[in-house]
Amino acid sequence: MIELREVSRIFHVGGQEVRAMDRISLAIQPGEYLSIMGPSGSGKSTLLNTLGLLDTPDSGAYLLQGQDVTSLNDAQLAAVRSRTIGFIFQFFHLIPRLTAQQNIELPLLLAGVSRRERTLRSTPLIEAFGLSDRSNHRPDELSGGQRQRVAIARAVINKPAVLLADEPTGNLDRHSGADIIELLEGLNQGGLTLVVVTHDPEVGERARRQIRVVDGRIAADVRRA
Repeated sequence: MIELREVSRIFHVGGQEVRAMDRISLAIQPGEYLSIMGPSGSGKSTLLNTLGLLDTPDSGAYLLQGQDVTSLNDAQLAAVRSRTIGFIFQFFHLIPRLTAQQNIELPLLLAGVSRRERTLRSTPLIEAFGLSDRSNHRPDELSGGQRQRVAIARAVINKPAVLLADEPTGNLDRHSGADIIELLEGLNQGGLTLVVVTHDPEVGERARRQIRVVDGRIAADVRRA
């Protein structure tokens, strides 16, 4: 599914060289559930952005579903990203003026999918995610947990192969956060590859595979039985 080979990403800050990723090699199999943890500034967000084709390595190779995506141009990266990868963010990134259903359908709208087909594909997600009575509400009329459910539904409506979650519970109360993790784990049990970046050890330790990043390198890669 995913393979990084000696991937590095270097930034220059105040005249100093910062190796946000330092020759990282990593293989992720289809259907895996792994967490990426580490202190602030360790490089875990850069790693996630690289996996999600939002950032480009300075060296090394990235193979996604067997395709070397390292040298693709922006348009090619966007095409691969739209059909392969779903994203979830800490602050939801919903469009304020759109309803929950319209936010969920947005990737389909941008892809030119007809209104009828958008409705056919979004309705089962709305029902499955417990949003039936909130589908016509805008984000400011939803709770944090409901907003994140909308964001997750939007992320998976194109049926991606991998779902990348950046601090998905970081802006939620404990109860809502637990509900969201259970929802994500249910998607993983259905076959979706799930990668979660988190500061929360309780969230990270739920994953079957736990990766710890320190100073741009993988310091630990633990699989639990």
